[in-house]
Parts: sequence; C-alpha cells; structure tokens
Amino acid sequence: MKSPARYGPAYAAVTTLFFAWGFITSLIDPLVAAVKGIFSLTDVQAQLSAFAFFIAYGVMSFPAAALLSRFKSVPTIMIALTTMIGGCLLMLVAANIQNYSLVLGGLFVLAGGITALQVAANPLAAALGSPEGSHFRLTFSQAFNSLGTFIGPIIGASMFLEGIEVKPGMEVTEAARAEALAGIDAAYFWLSGMIAALLVFFFLSRKLVGEAAPDASNEVARRGVFSMLAEATQSKWALLGGMAIFLYVGAEVAIGTQMAFFLNADSIWGQSDAAFTFPLISWLFTSDGIPGISLQEAAAITAIYWGGAMVGRLIGSALLAKVNAALLLAVFTGGAALMCLYVFAVGGISAGFVALAIGLFNSIMFPVIFSLTLERSTASSEATSGFLCTAIIGGAFVPLLVGLVSGHSSYITAFIVPAACYLILCWFALSARKVQATNAAPKTVSNH
Repeated sequence: MKSPARYGPAYAAVTTLFFAWGFITSLIDPLVAAVKGIFSLTDVQAQLSAFAFFIAYGVMSFPAAALLSRFKSVPTIMIALTTMIGGCLLMLVAANIQNYSLVLGGLFVLAGGITALQVAANPLAAALGSPEGSHFRLTFSQAFNSLGTFIGPIIGASMFLEGIEVKPGMEVTEAARAEALAGIDAAYFWLSGMIAALLVFFFLSRKLVGEAAPDASNEVARRGVFSMLAEATQSKWALLGGMAIFLYVGAEVAIGTQMAFFLNADSIWGQSDAAFTFPLISWLFTSDGIPGISLQEAAAITAIYWGGAMVGRLIGSALLAKVNAALLLAVFTGGAALMCLYVFAVGGISAGFVALAIGLFNSIMFPVIFSLTLERSTASSEATSGFLCTAIIGGAFVPLLVGLVSGHSSYITAFIVPAACYLILCWFALSARKVQATNAAPKTVSNH
C-alpha cells in the first residue's frame, strides 16, 4: 500500500482545480456588467453571458459522467482542461475582434470543460490520501473553490470595468471600451496559461494520480444518457430535487450577476458613500474618491456576496451536525426569501447591505438539497445525481427572467423573482422534513 504522503502534490493540483473553476465561474458577474457597457446591451442581452455559461451544465453533465466512466479520472481531467483552454482562446479572439456572439461561444465551451472537471475532480479529491481523511480533503478543496468565487469578482472588476458605466444617459468612451476589452483579453490569456500548466502537471503525474483515483461507476456509459434521464423522471423526489436545484442555482446566479447593477443604481448606493462606512467594506475595498459607488466598485463589492457563502458553509457545517438538515434548509431559504422581499419592499441604502448578506444564506442550499433528494429518490443514485447536476441549468434561465424584469422596471423590483424561488425552496425543505429518508445519506456531495 502506497503512503498517502505520495499523493500530496497530486492533491494540491486537484485543489487548484477547485480554486480555478470557482474563480472562472465568479468572473461571470463582472463580465456581465462589462459586456453590457462594451456592446451597449440590454439587461437580458447581458444576461446571455450567464445563460451561455450555465446551459453547458445541462448539456454536458451526463456526457461528462459517461466520459469519466469510460476514460477514468486523469484522462477526463486532461480532456476537460484542454476544453477549457479552447474556451479561453475563444474569449481572446472575441475580445480582439469585439464579437459578443463569440464571447457567448467561448463561455459555453469553457463551462463545458468545467462541468467535466467537476465530475472527475470531486471524487478524486476525496480519494487522494487515507480513506479516513476523505471528508476533510473534499471539504478543504471546496473551501478553495469558495475562495476562488470570492477573489474572482474583485480581480474581474479591476480588469474589466475601468471607466465602464451603464446608467441611462451615460456613454462608454472608446478608450474605456478598449481598456475593458484588453482586460478581458489579459484575464483569459493568463487563465489559459494557468490551465495549461495544470494540464502538463496531470500529464506528467498521470500514473501516480491514476493509481489513487477511485473506480467510476459505468452506469451512464452502460445504460446511456437518455435511459438514466428517463429513470430519474420516474421518481417524484428526483423531479422535486431537480426543481429545487434549478431554482437555487438560478436565484443565486441571478442575484450575483445583477448585484453590480443593483448596487450602482442611484436608488441604492450610486449616489452615496454609505457603503464605505461599513467596516468590512472599508477594510477590503478603497473608494475612488468620487461620490457614490461606481460600477467598478459595485462589481468588486459583489465579492462579499460570494464570501458570505464561504462563511456560511463553515457555520452551516457546524449547525448540520446538530440540527435536522431539512429544518435548517427551511430556515435558510426562508431567511433568503425575506431578505429579497425586504429589498423589493423597502429599497434604499440599507437594501444594499441586505442583498449582499443573502450569500450567507445561500451557503448550505446546494449540498443539503442534493443530499435530501438522494435520500428520498426512488431512482438510482447515478440517475438522480446526473439529473440534479443537469438542473444547474437554472443558472442559465432564471437570470434571463431577472434581466427581463429589471429591464422593464428596476433592479430593486427584479428581486421579486429570487424571492419566489426561495419561497418554493422553503416549501421543498418543509416537504422533505415530512418524508422519511429511504436511502443512506451520500458521503460526499459535489459543489457547483
């Protein structure tokens, strides 16, 4: 038996993958704000960036599982990384020829690679070391994923949004547009380099990592994608869980991608420096000295929304050891719904702080919904898990609806959409509490 210490470098590389896809995913928030100004888009058109990215989860989840079952972890990771490099290169071309359609294509390819990466990397992180440390390793890796989602908006805001404004009556200068495009070009250039370095590492260490990799289930490859989907749709709880994942991811992504526009609105922080009186914001961010929160500052401050999810996972993990999971989910989803309704009904400066705090309540939703569904679904775990991962396409569709509402009313009014999502999720949690689990709880649950 090989020493777990041998797997240290491989585990570090896998953990870097978690950070990378968290960072890349959270770049969508400042990118949505940037493309709206660069290409003079409506809210709905700008939200197509999120649509192109998250629709890949629906298209690629089952095929990625089939790829893993056929080629195992390391080849799947290498294929995923190569696909991600291709997506980054498409983004470089799109920035240089100023083509928004190609931006959408690049985001789809990039997210397709990330989907395959997640399918392979989650079980691999758990397996690279002693069996008794598997839960710690996966949790530790996912913490780096959260760190990536926190840093992404800050870096993206500084690179994409210098001089970019989208308020009515304000025009983006050619110099600001060129600088934003150059920032997008630079960001995805460096990302492609980082991903290429990881690809080289996994190629050189493929034997070592392959020895530790767990055997993937060949259910998807053996039975086929459509057979697995058909099985999942025969289970009431698989369908309910899919709906819940759809609504949760949709609400979380919609709030994140609209947060910069929301905070920048004159009715929130656009005409006020009140945000910089708050200790956390004044400690993390520096004001540009111009009264009010600019779009660039608002996009950077969005990091607090994602950072709240990181903190909430730590708090939620401790609470889940003592509190019924369905009950805790009901409390968190109900709390998020109330906060959205506060933003919708009250608005003003305080609404900015409340909106950022919603991230804290998002924290436990994905893993708890996932586990509650697996425990109650009558379909196989492979079919149920694949269906739930496919339901992440909520991140593609709900932001479009939110963009449609904000475009016809306001960013404040648009919070009624995620409020409705969270209320339905609260009903799901209360319903799950009434139904006894029929399957053993899963040992590990992947993050999105």
